[in-house]
Amino acid sequence: MFLYTLVAMISYLVQIITVVVIVQFVLGLLISFNVVNMHNNGVAAIWRALNAILDPLLNPIRRIMPETGSIDLSPMALIIGLNLLMILLSGLAASGY
Repeated sequence: MFLYTLVAMISYLVQIITVVVIVQFVLGLLISFNVVNMHNNGVAAIWRALNAILDPLLNPIRRIMPETGSIDLSPMALIIGLNLLMILLSGLAASGY
């Protein structure tokens, strides 16, 4: 029973991280296409906060992944890795370990 609760809590955290990654991606697109301006203090604060939250997770992935030019695939790799982790943990919880 405890294992299912632990997996549910980790699943909730994975969902939160996934949403934060998507928000950072969308905000990055809006900034790069000049829809929102980084001179706005609110936008700059949100951007810095998102980077402060996600950089510790994305930087190790960026070091491992090959250079792809201006396209950063590390957020996608993070989401895929977290989902694979959840599949593994769900399988372990179902098997009873």
